[in-house]
Amino acid sequence: MPDVLLTVGTRKGLFIGRRRGGRWEFDDPCFPAQAVYSVAVDTRPDTPRLLVGGDSSHWGPSVFHSDDLGRTWTEPPAPAVRFPQDTGASLERVWQLHPAPAHSPGVVYAGTEPAALFRSDDGGESFALVRPLWEHPTRDRWVPGGGGEAVHTVVTDPRDPDAVTVAVSTAGVFRTRDGGASWAPSNDGVSAVFLPDPHPEFGQCVHKIAQDAGDPDRLYLQNHWGVYRSDDAGGSWTDVGGPLPSDFGFAVAAHPHRPGTAYLFPITADSDRVPAGRRCRVYRTGDAGATWEPLGEGLPRGDHYGTVLRDALCTDDADPAGVYFGNRNGEVYASDDDGDTWRLLAEHLPDVLCVRAAVV
Repeated sequence: MPDVLLTVGTRKGLFIGRRRGGRWEFDDPCFPAQAVYSVAVDTRPDTPRLLVGGDSSHWGPSVFHSDDLGRTWTEPPAPAVRFPQDTGASLERVWQLHPAPAHSPGVVYAGTEPAALFRSDDGGESFALVRPLWEHPTRDRWVPGGGGEAVHTVVTDPRDPDAVTVAVSTAGVFRTRDGGASWAPSNDGVSAVFLPDPHPEFGQCVHKIAQDAGDPDRLYLQNHWGVYRSDDAGGSWTDVGGPLPSDFGFAVAAHPHRPGTAYLFPITADSDRVPAGRRCRVYRTGDAGATWEPLGEGLPRGDHYGTVLRDALCTDDADPAGVYFGNRNGEVYASDDDGDTWRLLAEHLPDVLCVRAAVV
């Protein structure tokens, strides 16, 4: 069983777990009293780099990095992510940190609130605003979602360094195929049930996107009502949420090696944000959304109210895959067999905002 690093960002700090020989141990929290909304484990360098988007109520948001698996941390002397003065904007939060594939060493993307994409070429130590998205002609009609107006998801293509897909709350999906020089809305087939026109060009409330392991053009999307699949890199979307107990939710993650396999955590409704049926269950598809099966072996059997947020469900890169989720009850669960069985790793933590894991 390989060694795994698990990072858990919470409302009050970052918790780091390590699995060695099948046994899990958690360190004391890093960044106490800071909300940690984004974490990335960059395994491209010989020594993995951890990146954290911290949010101090006193000092404001910042991006930190560690090259010793979280034992020590570095904060750049100047803010790593900041809006140019001419934009008139200031950083509220870093919602996403995403290392690019191996074809782009050193490139890391940051998604922020206000809704913007930043790019780093030095491993996340400094970032530059991707202006064409910030200056998109539809921008003045973007409307904040319940969590704010943010770029919260970044998907990159392992075959093409110029292809990037982002999800914006609540503007929908946007794609570039020219390295960020131009961006196009990519929401065909995704509904916006809260708008007079339920199928607009943009304005959808996309909660999360995950990329299939076998086909980079296949994407899974959890919407504010609706679960979708794209087979053309976001050019069009097909509803695949019918077999689920609810197609409302926040999180979606893909298996790291098995094509057609993805995971969801359904929520009852936007007006009742608890697990569907009040049951703590992850749902898995093995056929790209044609069918879904509940995974509950080892999870609580009674009524349960722990909501899983958009970045609080993930997989590692082991085989069989580890699957992990944390919830707003402060519980963290893990499976080391593709989701077939689960165990509780931690409880009574602060509100879990994000989880990331990798073999190290």
